[in-house]
Amino acid sequence: MNKTDLITNPYENLYIYYFEGTFQKDLTDLHGNNFIGNWEEDGYSFLFFSSPLDDSFVENLIIKNPDLHFIDKYEMTCEQWHGNKIESYTTGVFSISPPWKIPFINNPDLKQILLDPGVVFGTGRHPTTEDCLGYIEQLCTEKQISRVVDIGTGTGLLSLGAAALGCEKILALDFNFLAVKTALNNVRLNGFEDKIIAIQARAEDFISLPADLVIANIHYDIMKEILKDKTFLNKKYFILSGLLKSETEKIFSELKKKPVEIIDHSCPDGVWNTIFGKSENI
Repeated sequence: MNKTDLITNPYENLYIYYFEGTFQKDLTDLHGNNFIGNWEEDGYSFLFFSSPLDDSFVENLIIKNPDLHFIDKYEMTCEQWHGNKIESYTTGVFSISPPWKIPFINNPDLKQILLDPGVVFGTGRHPTTEDCLGYIEQLCTEKQISRVVDIGTGTGLLSLGAAALGCEKILALDFNFLAVKTALNNVRLNGFEDKIIAIQARAEDFISLPADLVIANIHYDIMKEILKDKTFLNKKYFILSGLLKSETEKIFSELKKKPVEIIDHSCPDGVWNTIFGKSENI
């Protein structure tokens, strides 16, 4: 029996506690209370649990973390949180499934990827993610791509896709600790520990690494900064995604100043843009 056969959806119901402030103490002692994780961003924290907490538990959290201010609590399903269904789907050569709902695949050409999104946004159904996977597939079937840097990895799906297509050395970065934990879990689920390293880091600190491919499905504010770095051109190929129309125009303007070739540009829904290109320096 495969180890994933016994996995059930651990996020059927989510109980979310919203705080202003961030936790200064280790939260590992919350694991016994069905603690799923803590999402921290812009000075706010979201604690996720699979069962509700009593009021005294929340009060004790605040006593132990006096800089916190409790704002609200929510109850919803995981699919409500993600904004779409968590189910198996196929895109290009990839069959992507949650580990608790694995379909039987009778197609040796498909690359099966197990994806447990947890409470991190990134089930793979966003058009930018599918565009990135499409370009990864196109590139890896035409060229030998070994070293990849995946900036803003989230659940790790793009790194998993690259590994499934034969890339051997992949660095998956995210500044959010819960995203890195989620990506690491997915790396282990797929047995790619020898190919993917997932770390919590700033994109600016690792953009200088030479690589065959850099993938950046991130906010424009971060992307514009990494494009200013001359070492961006240490990458043979690049996939830039997560861009709205006005942001895309600014990125194109910046790329025109560099010795690069735009291979393709995709905007299937008329909203979200993805740019695929290569450096002419290498």
